[in-house]
Amino acid sequence: MTVEAGAATGENKPLLRAVSGEAVWPPPMWLMRQAGRYLPEYREVRAKAGGFINLCTTPEMAAEVTLQPIRRYGMDGAILFSDILMVPWAMGQGLRFAEGEGPVLDPIRDSAGVAALELDKVRERAAPIFETVRLTRAALDQHANKVTLIGFAGSPFTVACYMVEGHGSKDFHTARGMAFNDPALFGRLIRTLVDATIDYLLAQAEAGAEVLMLFDSWAGMLPPSQFRRWVIEPTATIVRALKKAHPSIPIIGFPRLAGPLIGEYAQRTGVNTVAMDTAMDPRFAATAVPANVGLQGNLDPLALIAGGAALEAEARQIMAAMRGRPFVFNLGHGIEKITPPENVAQLVRIVRSGG
Repeated sequence: MTVEAGAATGENKPLLRAVSGEAVWPPPMWLMRQAGRYLPEYREVRAKAGGFINLCTTPEMAAEVTLQPIRRYGMDGAILFSDILMVPWAMGQGLRFAEGEGPVLDPIRDSAGVAALELDKVRERAAPIFETVRLTRAALDQHANKVTLIGFAGSPFTVACYMVEGHGSKDFHTARGMAFNDPALFGRLIRTLVDATIDYLLAQAEAGAEVLMLFDSWAGMLPPSQFRRWVIEPTATIVRALKKAHPSIPIIGFPRLAGPLIGEYAQRTGVNTVAMDTAMDPRFAATAVPANVGLQGNLDPLALIAGGAALEAEARQIMAAMRGRPFVFNLGHGIEKITPPENVAQLVRIVRSGG
Protein backbone atom coordinates (compact mmCIF):
# COMPACT_ATOMS: atom_id res chain seq x y z
CA MET A 1 0.00 0.00 0.00
CA THR A 2 1.29 3.46 -0.90
CA VAL A 3 0.26 6.35 1.30
CA GLU A 4 1.04 10.01 1.08
CA ALA A 5 3.52 11.41 3.61
CA GLY A 6 1.65 12.96 6.50
CA ALA A 7 -1.34 10.67 6.28
CA ALA A 8 -2.75 9.55 9.60
CA THR A 9 -1.35 6.01 9.36
CA GLY A 10 0.86 4.91 12.22
CA GLU A 11 3.33 7.23 13.83
CA ASN A 12 3.79 10.48 11.94
CA LYS A 13 7.45 9.90 11.11
CA PRO A 14 7.82 9.19 7.38
CA LEU A 15 11.26 7.56 7.62
CA LEU A 16 10.29 5.33 10.52
CA ARG A 17 7.24 4.18 8.58
CA ALA A 18 9.24 3.53 5.40
CA VAL A 19 11.96 1.45 7.06
CA SER A 20 9.24 -0.50 8.85
CA GLY A 21 7.83 -1.66 5.52
CA GLU A 22 5.39 1.05 4.41
CA ALA A 23 5.56 2.61 0.94
CA VAL A 24 5.53 6.33 1.72
CA TRP A 25 5.47 8.94 -1.07
CA PRO A 26 7.23 11.31 -1.58
CA PRO A 27 9.95 9.09 -0.14
CA PRO A 28 11.57 10.14 3.11
CA MET A 29 15.24 11.02 2.83
CA TRP A 30 18.52 11.45 4.64
CA LEU A 31 22.12 11.29 3.39
CA MET A 32 25.04 9.20 4.59
CA ARG A 33 27.59 11.55 6.20
CA GLN A 34 25.03 14.36 6.03
CA ALA A 35 26.73 15.92 9.06
CA GLY A 36 30.26 16.58 7.91
CA ARG A 37 32.99 18.63 6.35
CA TYR A 38 30.94 20.04 3.46
CA LEU A 39 29.00 22.15 5.99
CA PRO A 40 30.64 25.33 7.35
CA GLU A 41 28.79 24.97 10.64
CA TYR A 42 30.28 21.50 11.09
CA ARG A 43 33.80 22.78 10.44
CA GLU A 44 33.33 25.38 13.16
CA VAL A 45 32.40 22.76 15.76
CA ARG A 46 35.15 20.40 14.55
CA ALA A 47 37.75 23.13 15.04
CA LYS A 48 36.58 23.71 18.61
CA ALA A 49 36.63 19.99 19.40
CA GLY A 50 40.25 19.47 18.47
CA GLY A 51 40.62 15.75 17.80
CA PHE A 52 37.99 13.66 16.03
CA ILE A 53 37.61 11.18 18.89
CA ASN A 54 37.04 14.11 21.22
CA LEU A 55 34.24 15.31 18.97
CA CYS A 56 32.63 11.85 18.96
CA THR A 57 32.84 11.57 22.75
CA THR A 58 31.71 15.09 23.70
CA PRO A 59 27.93 14.68 23.77
CA GLU A 60 26.98 18.34 23.39
CA MET A 61 29.21 18.77 20.33
CA ALA A 62 28.27 15.44 18.74
CA ALA A 63 24.57 16.17 19.24
CA GLU A 64 25.02 19.61 17.70
CA VAL A 65 26.59 18.28 14.50
CA THR A 66 23.96 15.50 14.33
CA LEU A 67 21.26 18.18 14.32
CA GLN A 68 22.89 20.63 11.90
CA PRO A 69 21.60 19.05 8.65
CA ILE A 70 18.14 18.75 10.19
CA ARG A 71 18.05 22.49 10.81
CA ARG A 72 19.49 23.35 7.40
CA TYR A 73 17.59 20.92 5.17
CA GLY A 74 14.77 19.36 7.16
CA MET A 75 15.93 15.78 6.56
CA ASP A 76 13.59 13.00 7.67
CA GLY A 77 16.39 11.18 9.48
CA ALA A 78 19.10 12.32 11.89
CA ILE A 79 21.95 9.83 12.11
CA LEU A 80 24.09 9.78 15.22
CA PHE A 81 27.41 11.52 14.65
CA SER A 82 30.05 8.97 15.53
CA ASP A 83 32.35 6.49 13.77
CA ILE A 84 32.29 2.74 13.12
CA LEU A 85 35.66 2.39 14.87
CA MET A 86 34.35 3.55 18.22
CA VAL A 87 33.51 -0.08 19.04
CA PRO A 88 37.15 -1.32 18.87
CA TRP A 89 38.16 1.89 20.65
CA ALA A 90 35.65 1.08 23.42
CA MET A 91 37.15 -2.41 23.70
CA GLY A 92 40.59 -0.90 24.31
CA GLN A 93 42.24 -1.11 20.90
CA GLY A 94 44.54 1.83 20.28
CA LEU A 95 42.97 4.26 17.80
CA ARG A 96 43.90 7.66 16.47
CA PHE A 97 42.82 9.71 13.49
CA ALA A 98 45.81 11.16 11.68
CA GLU A 99 45.21 14.25 9.56
CA GLY A 100 45.26 13.23 5.92
CA GLU A 101 45.71 9.53 6.77
CA GLY A 102 42.40 8.46 8.27
CA PRO A 103 42.19 5.98 11.15
CA VAL A 104 45.30 4.32 12.57
CA LEU A 105 44.87 1.36 14.96
CA ASP A 106 47.23 -0.92 16.84
CA PRO A 107 46.79 -3.95 14.57
CA ILE A 108 45.49 -7.25 15.91
CA ARG A 109 47.26 -10.19 14.25
CA ASP A 110 47.13 -13.03 16.80
CA SER A 111 45.02 -14.70 19.48
CA ALA A 112 46.60 -12.60 22.23
CA GLY A 113 45.40 -9.46 20.46
CA VAL A 114 41.85 -10.78 20.30
CA ALA A 115 41.96 -11.97 23.91
CA ALA A 116 43.07 -8.50 25.04
CA LEU A 117 39.87 -6.89 23.79
CA GLU A 118 37.72 -5.83 26.75
CA LEU A 119 34.18 -6.66 25.74
CA ASP A 120 32.85 -5.84 29.21
CA LYS A 121 34.08 -2.24 28.93
CA VAL A 122 32.08 -1.24 25.84
CA ARG A 123 29.11 0.32 27.63
CA GLU A 124 31.28 2.16 30.13
CA ARG A 125 33.72 3.63 27.61
CA ALA A 126 31.05 4.41 25.02
CA ALA A 127 28.77 6.10 27.60
CA PRO A 128 29.33 9.58 26.08
CA ILE A 129 28.04 8.27 22.73
CA PHE A 130 24.85 7.02 24.35
CA GLU A 131 24.47 10.41 26.02
CA THR A 132 24.70 11.98 22.56
CA VAL A 133 21.77 9.78 21.53
CA ARG A 134 19.76 10.93 24.55
CA LEU A 135 20.49 14.63 23.92
CA THR A 136 19.71 14.36 20.23
CA ARG A 137 16.46 12.48 20.78
CA ALA A 138 15.33 15.06 23.33
CA ALA A 139 16.09 17.91 20.93
CA LEU A 140 14.25 16.19 18.07
CA ASP A 141 11.23 15.43 20.23
CA GLN A 142 11.05 19.10 21.16
CA HIS A 143 11.86 20.83 17.88
CA ALA A 144 11.54 18.32 15.02
CA ASN A 145 9.16 15.58 16.11
CA LYS A 146 8.68 14.08 12.64
CA VAL A 147 12.40 13.30 12.34
CA THR A 148 13.62 9.76 13.05
CA LEU A 149 16.83 9.23 15.02
CA ILE A 150 19.13 6.60 13.52
CA GLY A 151 21.78 4.83 15.57
CA PHE A 152 24.46 2.76 13.90
CA ALA A 153 27.51 0.53 14.10
CA GLY A 154 29.95 -0.96 11.66
CA SER A 155 29.27 -4.56 10.74
CA PRO A 156 31.76 -7.08 12.15
CA PHE A 157 33.55 -7.87 8.88
CA THR A 158 34.21 -4.24 7.97
CA VAL A 159 35.32 -3.32 11.50
CA ALA A 160 37.56 -6.40 11.63
CA CYS A 161 39.23 -5.27 8.41
CA TYR A 162 40.44 -2.10 10.11
CA MET A 163 41.33 -3.88 13.35
CA VAL A 164 43.57 -6.41 11.60
CA GLU A 165 45.03 -4.13 8.93
CA GLY A 166 45.63 -1.27 11.36
CA HIS A 167 44.53 1.39 8.88
CA GLY A 168 42.36 1.99 5.85
CA SER A 169 43.18 0.10 2.67
CA LYS A 170 41.95 -0.46 -0.86
CA ASP A 171 42.02 -4.24 -0.48
CA PHE A 172 42.58 -5.11 3.22
CA HIS A 173 44.98 -7.83 2.12
CA THR A 174 46.07 -8.81 5.65
CA ALA A 175 42.54 -9.06 7.06
CA ARG A 176 41.21 -11.04 4.11
CA GLY A 177 44.27 -13.26 4.24
CA MET A 178 43.60 -14.03 7.91
CA ALA A 179 40.03 -15.02 7.03
CA PHE A 180 41.39 -17.63 4.59
CA ASN A 181 44.58 -18.70 6.37
CA ASP A 182 43.38 -18.74 9.97
CA PRO A 183 39.56 -18.78 9.95
CA ALA A 184 39.51 -19.90 13.60
CA LEU A 185 41.33 -16.75 14.70
CA PHE A 186 39.37 -14.50 12.39
CA GLY A 187 36.19 -16.18 13.60
CA ARG A 188 37.05 -15.38 17.24
CA LEU A 189 37.51 -11.74 16.30
CA ILE A 190 34.21 -11.72 14.41
CA ARG A 191 32.36 -13.34 17.33
CA THR A 192 33.83 -10.77 19.72
CA LEU A 193 32.66 -8.01 17.41
CA VAL A 194 29.20 -9.55 17.12
CA ASP A 195 28.82 -9.50 20.91
CA ALA A 196 30.23 -5.97 21.21
CA THR A 197 28.03 -4.67 18.40
CA ILE A 198 24.88 -6.15 19.92
CA ASP A 199 25.64 -4.50 23.26
CA TYR A 200 26.58 -1.20 21.61
CA LEU A 201 23.40 -1.03 19.52
CA LEU A 202 21.16 -2.15 22.36
CA ALA A 203 22.52 0.74 24.42
CA GLN A 204 21.74 3.15 21.57
CA ALA A 205 18.18 1.83 21.36
CA GLU A 206 17.78 2.20 25.12
CA ALA A 207 19.04 5.80 24.85
CA GLY A 208 16.44 6.70 22.22
CA ALA A 209 17.57 5.57 18.76
CA GLU A 210 14.48 4.63 16.74
CA VAL A 211 16.22 2.87 13.84
CA LEU A 212 19.55 1.01 13.82
CA MET A 213 21.89 0.69 10.85
CA LEU A 214 24.77 -1.69 10.15
CA PHE A 215 27.47 -0.45 7.77
CA ASP A 216 29.38 -3.19 5.93
CA SER A 217 31.41 -0.92 3.69
CA TRP A 218 33.91 -3.58 2.57
CA ALA A 219 31.53 -6.53 2.16
CA GLY A 220 31.88 -6.44 -1.63
CA MET A 221 35.55 -7.51 -1.51
CA LEU A 222 34.57 -11.05 -0.56
CA PRO A 223 33.76 -14.02 -2.80
CA PRO A 224 30.30 -15.52 -2.24
CA SER A 225 31.38 -18.22 0.22
CA GLN A 226 33.22 -15.71 2.38
CA PHE A 227 30.43 -13.15 2.02
CA ARG A 228 27.97 -15.66 3.43
CA ARG A 229 30.26 -16.62 6.29
CA TRP A 230 31.60 -13.23 7.36
CA VAL A 231 28.83 -10.83 6.27
CA ILE A 232 25.46 -12.59 6.20
CA GLU A 233 25.87 -14.91 9.19
CA PRO A 234 27.22 -12.33 11.70
CA THR A 235 24.64 -9.79 10.56
CA ALA A 236 21.83 -12.31 11.03
CA THR A 237 23.08 -13.06 14.56
CA ILE A 238 23.11 -9.36 15.44
CA VAL A 239 19.65 -8.76 13.98
CA ARG A 240 18.16 -11.71 15.89
CA ALA A 241 19.55 -10.43 19.18
CA LEU A 242 18.36 -6.87 18.58
CA LYS A 243 14.90 -8.04 17.55
CA LYS A 244 14.65 -10.28 20.60
CA ALA A 245 15.20 -7.27 22.86
CA HIS A 246 13.34 -4.72 20.71
CA PRO A 247 10.97 -6.58 18.36
CA SER A 248 9.65 -3.46 16.67
CA ILE A 249 12.90 -1.57 16.04
CA PRO A 250 13.67 -1.39 12.30
CA ILE A 251 17.19 -2.30 11.14
CA ILE A 252 18.91 -1.10 7.96
CA GLY A 253 21.76 -3.15 6.51
CA PHE A 254 24.31 -1.73 4.05
CA PRO A 255 26.29 -4.54 2.36
CA ARG A 256 28.23 -2.26 0.03
CA LEU A 257 28.99 -3.77 -3.39
CA ALA A 258 27.06 -6.95 -2.60
CA GLY A 259 25.96 -7.11 -6.24
CA PRO A 260 23.68 -10.09 -6.97
CA LEU A 261 24.00 -11.27 -3.36
CA ILE A 262 21.83 -8.38 -2.20
CA GLY A 263 18.72 -10.55 -2.41
CA GLU A 264 20.20 -13.34 -0.30
CA TYR A 265 21.46 -10.77 2.20
CA ALA A 266 17.95 -9.30 2.48
CA GLN A 267 16.32 -12.70 2.92
CA ARG A 268 18.77 -14.27 5.37
CA THR A 269 19.83 -11.43 7.66
CA GLY A 270 16.37 -10.32 8.75
CA VAL A 271 17.02 -6.61 8.21
CA ASN A 272 13.98 -4.46 7.49
CA THR A 273 15.64 -2.34 4.83
CA VAL A 274 18.69 -2.85 2.61
CA ALA A 275 20.78 0.13 1.55
CA MET A 276 21.93 0.06 -2.08
CA ASP A 277 25.40 1.24 -3.06
CA THR A 278 26.08 3.51 -6.03
CA ALA A 279 26.79 0.60 -8.40
CA MET A 280 23.49 -1.18 -7.72
CA ASP A 281 20.77 -0.93 -10.38
CA PRO A 282 17.62 -0.05 -8.41
CA ARG A 283 15.51 -1.98 -10.92
CA PHE A 284 17.53 -5.14 -10.22
CA ALA A 285 17.32 -4.58 -6.46
CA ALA A 286 13.56 -4.13 -6.71
CA THR A 287 13.26 -7.64 -8.18
CA ALA A 288 15.97 -9.33 -6.07
CA VAL A 289 14.88 -8.01 -2.66
CA PRO A 290 11.55 -9.28 -1.26
CA ALA A 291 8.73 -6.75 -1.56
CA ASN A 292 8.29 -6.59 2.22
CA VAL A 293 11.93 -5.48 2.69
CA GLY A 294 12.58 -1.81 2.11
CA LEU A 295 15.33 -0.33 -0.05
CA GLN A 296 17.46 2.73 0.57
CA GLY A 297 19.74 4.65 -1.75
CA ASN A 298 21.46 5.14 -4.05
CA LEU A 299 22.41 8.44 -5.71
CA ASP A 300 26.05 8.77 -6.75
CA PRO A 301 27.69 11.40 -4.48
CA LEU A 302 29.38 12.76 -7.62
CA ALA A 303 25.97 13.55 -9.11
CA LEU A 304 25.27 15.56 -5.98
CA ILE A 305 28.50 17.48 -6.52
CA ALA A 306 27.54 18.12 -10.15
CA GLY A 307 24.09 19.46 -9.31
CA GLY A 308 21.80 20.94 -11.93
CA ALA A 309 20.19 18.84 -14.64
CA ALA A 310 22.48 15.84 -14.03
CA LEU A 311 21.45 15.64 -10.39
CA GLU A 312 17.78 15.97 -11.24
CA ALA A 313 17.89 13.26 -13.90
CA GLU A 314 19.70 10.76 -11.66
CA ALA A 315 17.44 11.40 -8.67
CA ARG A 316 14.26 11.06 -10.72
CA GLN A 317 15.42 7.76 -12.28
CA ILE A 318 15.97 6.27 -8.83
CA MET A 319 12.58 7.42 -7.57
CA ALA A 320 10.83 6.06 -10.66
CA ALA A 321 12.35 2.62 -10.05
CA MET A 322 11.35 2.64 -6.38
CA ARG A 323 7.81 3.99 -6.46
CA GLY A 324 5.26 1.66 -4.93
CA ARG A 325 7.56 -0.12 -2.47
CA PRO A 326 9.08 0.81 0.92
CA PHE A 327 11.93 3.19 0.04
CA VAL A 328 14.18 5.80 1.62
CA PHE A 329 16.07 8.17 -0.67
CA ASN A 330 19.77 8.42 0.14
CA LEU A 331 23.20 8.34 -1.45
CA GLY A 332 24.96 5.15 -2.49
CA HIS A 333 27.95 6.16 -0.39
CA GLY A 334 28.87 9.01 1.96
CA ILE A 335 28.63 12.64 0.91
CA GLU A 336 31.91 14.14 -0.31
CA LYS A 337 33.49 17.07 1.52
CA ILE A 338 33.57 19.22 -1.66
CA THR A 339 29.78 18.97 -2.11
CA PRO A 340 28.18 22.43 -2.48
CA PRO A 341 25.56 22.78 0.29
CA GLU A 342 23.20 24.40 -2.21
CA ASN A 343 23.19 21.18 -4.25
CA VAL A 344 21.92 19.28 -1.23
CA ALA A 345 19.11 21.83 -0.98
CA GLN A 346 18.34 21.19 -4.68
CA LEU A 347 18.19 17.45 -4.05
CA VAL A 348 15.79 17.94 -1.15
CA ARG A 349 13.48 19.94 -3.44
CA ILE A 350 13.59 17.23 -6.11
CA VAL A 351 12.79 14.41 -3.69
CA ARG A 352 10.06 16.37 -1.95
CA SER A 353 8.41 16.92 -5.34
CA GLY A 354 7.91 13.15 -5.62
CA GLY A 355 9.74 12.77 -8.91
